[in-house]
Amino acid sequence: MDLAKEVFQHVEKLPGGNLILTSTDKLFNWARSNSLWYLLFGLKCCAIEMMAAGASRYDMDRLGLMFRASPRQTDLMIVAGTVTAKMAPRIRLLWEQMAEPRYVIAMGSCSITGGAFFYDSYAAIKGVDEVVPVDVYIPGCPPRPEALIEGILKLQEKIKQESIVRR
Repeated sequence: MDLAKEVFQHVEKLPGGNLILTSTDKLFNWARSNSLWYLLFGLKCCAIEMMAAGASRYDMDRLGLMFRASPRQTDLMIVAGTVTAKMAPRIRLLWEQMAEPRYVIAMGSCSITGGAFFYDSYAAIKGVDEVVPVDVYIPGCPPRPEALIEGILKLQEKIKQESIVRR
């Protein structure tokens, strides 16, 4: 009920029912933040923790997140693991195929900075933010499923602050 109070600013009793007033920004952002469809892009070790977050113990479905295999049906990409020079164009292509507004979460040290491959690898990209814009960074090697869920909650808060007009 607190969530409804946050979204709907003013409720009045009318003789025939209720009248609810809110801004379209708050209504659309509330709906969008609570119905994120995500595309998994697991490249290395972090993918195991990402899959664990979607399994029954942590259950990301309860946050309104639904896994989709097609980028055309998603608005969130979770990149977990080392991004190589060979995979970077594919990540960019999938990101471009996603519908607007689209968001990216970089999960793990390798996807944020290149991790252990930062200095000695010619093939590792020094962070997925060189390929696509990243909205939330989740550090760790590998980060636990709780950290991924916290990052998703941070992204939901960010989405709730957006404006349709400014986009």
